[in-house]
Amino acid sequence: MHPSDPAAPVLVRHGRLEVRGRLVDASNATLLCGVSLDGVNAQVVYKPVRGERPLWDFPDGTLAGREVATYLVSEAMGWGLVPPTVLREGPFGPGMVQLWVDTEHEHELVDVVTPERAPQGWRVVLRALDRFGDPAVLVHADHPALQRMAVLDAVVNNADRKGGHVLHGADGAVYGVDHGICLHADDKLRTVLWGWLGEELPEDAVAVLRRVREHLAGALGQALVEHLTRKEVLAVSERVRRLLDAAAFPHPATDRPTIPWPAF
Repeated sequence: MHPSDPAAPVLVRHGRLEVRGRLVDASNATLLCGVSLDGVNAQVVYKPVRGERPLWDFPDGTLAGREVATYLVSEAMGWGLVPPTVLREGPFGPGMVQLWVDTEHEHELVDVVTPERAPQGWRVVLRALDRFGDPAVLVHADHPALQRMAVLDAVVNNADRKGGHVLHGADGAVYGVDHGICLHADDKLRTVLWGWLGEELPEDAVAVLRRVREHLAGALGQALVEHLTRKEVLAVSERVRRLLDAAAFPHPATDRPTIPWPAF
């Protein structure tokens, strides 16, 4: 099942979960589950709240709700960048459940390569030296979906957009995952998608931001309050306002790290 399938949200919310394994590289408890409902089957990622690792700057037990809130913002934008995501009961208590995304190639839209191997037309984010002292560059594709994802990340204040959190689905679409450390009231944007910094926002992005601003004053804002503090919801509105006023992609901050580590 692809994330764009109309039946996916209902399956993810109401389907029966069966744990199949654990994603051991994840920093929080992250379980791969089968989900089934009325003969329809798929796979999901289940992150129980009780398995969240405490963070110094995010309140305990809030990461699952932040993943759901990011999905709600993504849906309001209408770009389908985040797979269907809900907060529900599971085998180990309440947690975030998100449709699994089947991918074609790992890291094919974001990479670290030597300068001469950088694909033509890709955006260079960072020039550095690798552990052997040789030149290396962090690059990402100049892809419309990644550009939209950069806008989404600026709105939700994504503090951890790693290259491995950008998935090129088997259906040809691009998806972002792992949004547990988003939507803080303080500016914390850390991302590998800085390739358009300072450039003018596309007209469709401006139209989307205007629509989101309207939704934040109504149903979207009310839905976000179920997962965020009112201060954090107000901060979303403020970030949208700043993006519209500037009509440009944001610049990275100069007083803190703005690329996650590790980058993948």
